Amino acid sequence: MKARFYALAGRLEGALRTGETLLLGLDAERSDFVRFNRGRVRQAGSVEQRTLELRLLRAGRQASATLELGESSGDVELAQDALAQLRDALEGLPDDPWLLINETPRSTDSARRGTLPAAEAVVEQVVRAAGGRDLVGIYAGGTIVRGFANSLGQRNWHEVDSFNFDWSLHGAAGRAVKGGNAGFAWNPAAFAETLEAAADELARSAAPERSIAPGEVRAYLAPRAMEELLGLLAWDGFSGHARATKQSPLLRMEHGASLAAAITLTETAADGIAPPFQADGFVKPPAVTLIERGGLGEALVSPRTAKEYGLETNGAEAGEAPECLELAAGTLPTDDVLAALDTGLYVSNLWYLNYSDRAAARITGMTRFATFWVEGGRIVAPVGAMRFDDSLYRMLGENLEALTRERELLLDPSTYEGRSTSSARLPGALLRALRFTL
Repeated sequence: MKARFYALAGRLEGALRTGETLLLGLDAERSDFVRFNRGRVRQAGSVEQRTLELRLLRAGRQASATLELGESSGDVELAQDALAQLRDALEGLPDDPWLLINETPRSTDSARRGTLPAAEAVVEQVVRAAGGRDLVGIYAGGTIVRGFANSLGQRNWHEVDSFNFDWSLHGAAGRAVKGGNAGFAWNPAAFAETLEAAADELARSAAPERSIAPGEVRAYLAPRAMEELLGLLAWDGFSGHARATKQSPLLRMEHGASLAAAITLTETAADGIAPPFQADGFVKPPAVTLIERGGLGEALVSPRTAKEYGLETNGAEAGEAPECLELAAGTLPTDDVLAALDTGLYVSNLWYLNYSDRAAARITGMTRFATFWVEGGRIVAPVGAMRFDDSLYRMLGENLEALTRERELLLDPSTYEGRSTSSARLPGALLRALRFTL
């Protein structure tokens, strides 16, 4: 696929006219998909797709087109026709004042090989481990490819093998427990262990619920709950544009507010699934420290933001959101979480998060799936859905007691138009208090 992409780039470059610059981006994948319901296969198939974006630039103007590539040599003619149409379209377009591309070619080539069995083997292992339980979920696994080429001579290639099995177990009366396995090497033993732990939580959730009065409650947020919390923060929280326009939810950190010293958040392009380059040809640094020991770090700055506000770009995509987010580990062993919590809420998942006061980084949301009341370091009862409303400066600041030593790799399960390349590696968080409103 790489040789074919580069050959296509060469053919199109040969058709360019004086003053024209061409940028090509390739999004491709070869993936198996399996949907499960009641512990059995309900749908299975595979997808192989290649999407090519062409961008033609001339005299400060740009036009773009997107094509779906097939297996035949007809792709060259299709792309050449698109190039001609873009050339015509440029005549009627205005200048783009914030257009910025990398004009110093930096070519890269990376491949991260995984250990993924055939989908049939995964299916057999999942069905056997489910053992008739009502397991619902989707498995997606295979190779994701990203490519870039421009007429300045730059070539970038990124290929990674990964899988994501996003699933849940369901019981009587609408009770459910969320689970998941993701990474670069499918491990049936690890899946079976995670499944049995979820089955144990589901059995505990069948007990009569405990009602908890609104107010401040000691709480533990598991990694998947932290993913929801930091996922909301990623909406403009680390954006260079949001910071420049004073719309960032972390605006107070620019004026002295801070989080706990245990909080160090990093965008780690070197370790994730996302490519280490972006659509304008800029190569990303191996890591960008977004928050360092509780203090505000660098912003993610896209080329357009850099041009508009006179900043240096660090290769962020247009959305300026983290794609490979890591929160530094703490010292609390995961096996000791219940003992350290002692009495309070064990929160496995959160959902429906939004800002209740964006400028103050105050967030509201609901608990979801397995949430338990803990007394004396032991789970004693499930707790129904509750709404929290609290400031990030309290949750990850003054009320943060500890982060777990172990972290979980969480891949975005989105498959809209293609498998997502976003990921997060997160610990759990023990909070002295979390403010619940109902």
